[in-house]
Amino acid sequence: MSSDTPACTDSADYREIFLHDVPMIDTRAPVEFNRGSFPTAVNLPLMTDDERQKVGTCYKQHGQQAAIALGHDLVSGATKEARVTAWAEFAHTHPEGYLFCFRGGLRSQISQQWLAEAGVRYPRITGGYKAMRTFLIEETESAVRDCGFTLVGGMTGTGKTEVLMQLDNAVDLEGHANHRGSSFGKRATAQPTQITFENALAIDFLKRRAAGQSRFVLEDESRLIGRCSVPLSLHQGMRDYPLVWLEDTLDSRVERILKDYVVDLCAEFVALHGAEKGPMAFAQALRQNLANIRKRLGGQRHTELDIIMQDALQQQIADGMVERHRDWIAVLIRDYYDPMYAHQAEKKAVRIVFRGNQQEVIEYLRAQAK
Repeated sequence: MSSDTPACTDSADYREIFLHDVPMIDTRAPVEFNRGSFPTAVNLPLMTDDERQKVGTCYKQHGQQAAIALGHDLVSGATKEARVTAWAEFAHTHPEGYLFCFRGGLRSQISQQWLAEAGVRYPRITGGYKAMRTFLIEETESAVRDCGFTLVGGMTGTGKTEVLMQLDNAVDLEGHANHRGSSFGKRATAQPTQITFENALAIDFLKRRAAGQSRFVLEDESRLIGRCSVPLSLHQGMRDYPLVWLEDTLDSRVERILKDYVVDLCAEFVALHGAEKGPMAFAQALRQNLANIRKRLGGQRHTELDIIMQDALQQQIADGMVERHRDWIAVLIRDYYDPMYAHQAEKKAVRIVFRGNQQEVIEYLRAQAK
């Protein structure tokens, strides 16, 4: 056994595992991993989706022993060797890590045994994915129950996320969801699954509370951030939390949206798809965002804005100039978003405890955190 072989002590200390970002091997099948896992977990499955399905069918028809025998038959020879090699490489690279399966049962035990036979003793997480997932759900529930929250609201483009970035006790729901939260909020890269979103949010709460924080600032969000749903208990609380209202001029809001939703978003698409395909993918995504609110805009207004947007996109793709985007942005803010947000602000007026510009709001929220 090599000198860098890790010690093998199984653990159920989920708190310490998540607090210290411990690397983990998720031995579940890819279909399970893709539904959701943990930020530091890497999928190195014991069985592929097809192998898992065959073993599951065998278990239902012939029982556990027959299923185990089939599994060993399916994962043998060169296939087994390749998987053990991948686990061993991970173990040597991350000697502080663990492996797990769904319930901390047979799959992780087999993986651990095969590693041991290859000379690598590597610990597993008892209780597996299910126990860790339950722990994180309870962590979010505990934070909602025991901590204080303040929301930052404001019209579109006032820079609510910029405020959060200036606060030590802000939890960025949109960052965890990889979505800006509006009809135009989709990023170039995909959103996490619902489970992965909830897990990352819970770990954020866990780490902040372990550091002594008990009062948090969130952006005022609807239940859905793109396709990610804010945990029910947290969203129910957000209906009653005190609200700080961020204000800014129309011109500043237009410039901020131009930067975030045109300049920076186009750069995301270029980074993802390359200099040739990126701008076209960005243009398609931007027009689709506008099409998604066609019904609420009305057919005529949508057509008018789409023409302005197409003209702006043609100029941007041709020479990189973005000035013409200001025209559709200003109209959309003034005629679509502002009336909608003004109505929401009126309904929430009783909860608004402070109004101010960006610096005033930041200073107020910092004072409240003390």
